[in-house]
Amino acid sequence: MREVVRTNDMVLISAVEALFTGAEIGHLLADAHVSALEGSIGILPRRILVIDEDLARARRLLTEAGLGEVLYDGP
Repeated sequence: MREVVRTNDMVLISAVEALFTGAEIGHLLADAHVSALEGSIGILPRRILVIDEDLARARRLLTEAGLGEVLYDGP
C-alpha cells in the first residue's frame, strides 16, 4: 500500500474516501484511532493509503477532482 494523502482535515478525508469508494479504488484510512492518544484535538494527521495497483488511478482521480494539491509526495 502507498500513501496518497496525509491530513487532519476530516472533511477532506471523507471526500477522498467517497471518491475512492465510488471509483472502486482499494484504500485504507490509517491512524484513524490516533485521536484516543491526542485527546481528539486533531493535531496528528491521518493517512489514506491505496493498494499499489491503484496508485496511478487514485492520483489521477484526485487531480481531476481538483484535489491535486493534497497529494502526498513524501518518501
